[in-house]
Amino acid sequence: MIGKIKEFNFKSLLILNTFALIVTSYFFNNFICIGVYTLFFFISLFITKKGLRIIKKLNLLQNIRSEGPANHFKKINTPTMGGIFMIIPFLIFLLIITINSSSPKLLLLLFTIFGFFFTGFLDDYLSIKNRKNTGLKSKEKFFLQSIISIIFIFLAYENDLINPLITITESWEIDTSIFIFPISFLLLVGISNSVNLTDGLDGLAAGCSGIVFYGLGTEILMKEQKELFVFSVLCYAMSGICLGFLKYNSYPAKIFMGDTGSLSIGAILGSIALLTNSVFTLSIFSGIFIVESLSVMIQVVIFKITKKLFHRGKRIFLMAPLHHHFELKGVKEQKIVGNFWKINILLVILGIVLKINL
Repeated sequence: MIGKIKEFNFKSLLILNTFALIVTSYFFNNFICIGVYTLFFFISLFITKKGLRIIKKLNLLQNIRSEGPANHFKKINTPTMGGIFMIIPFLIFLLIITINSSSPKLLLLLFTIFGFFFTGFLDDYLSIKNRKNTGLKSKEKFFLQSIISIIFIFLAYENDLINPLITITESWEIDTSIFIFPISFLLLVGISNSVNLTDGLDGLAAGCSGIVFYGLGTEILMKEQKELFVFSVLCYAMSGICLGFLKYNSYPAKIFMGDTGSLSIGAILGSIALLTNSVFTLSIFSGIFIVESLSVMIQVVIFKITKKLFHRGKRIFLMAPLHHHFELKGVKEQKIVGNFWKINILLVILGIVLKINL
């Protein structure tokens, strides 16, 4: 069915995601999730529309890196930092729930997301101020991400909020022991940067994020643990936010999320997965993010090795991340994004099927 759709665009994804949520709500006899998703979809639509005007007035416009694909220069001066209008409503919602529940897990989640949000905001602000496509230096950004992640991991482990026994199925667990520390660190920092790298085409990161949040919310719901239900609600809220933002972020994008949005989205996914013991399924759902990140690492490693051996660096891809490779191969941006969305949907289906049958 998906393969027959000539142009898998924003409307196609919205219809499919909403239909999946209705089916999920009916199956679990719980319509809170579809209600929260719908509410935040419209909140995101409204705030992004209003926020777009504010960003234009403040002249917060995107800079394009010179080494990127040539056709991206037409995107210069597109309003950016749209992640503000995605993450702030979520943080307010999370703060209200945290105050009412006094949950240490939610409090830690709030701290972590705010930390990554601040890092992304600072990076975007400096990028605009310096009129370059990079704000914080890579080392500075990694340092801030590392500090926040280490604090999260330490507090979570000390208060028994993360489990070294990573659940694959109800009857199959892997005891990671002390390796839960590097696994947690790689998940938080890795997913955050992977979403950031994926955010290179109109609607790519926002669409994939909306799909992954639906998958993660459903997987948590399948655990049938009352104390984890709130995390499922939070995931569905973010799914609605991502798709509401996608209305203005899909090709041709009227606004970009910037690092403010992408770094925060990755942190939300990673921290929720750790707090709900959903690391295994998130690694499947986030296949697009992971492949995008791996393509960059492979490109850099191969280039450096071949340069050292042959005094001339060789590349596996025409350009990394992977979506730029397909761009330079002549594939239209809308088609690349649509195909990546389709693959992400299949990965979510795969993850849920494995969860049920293994």
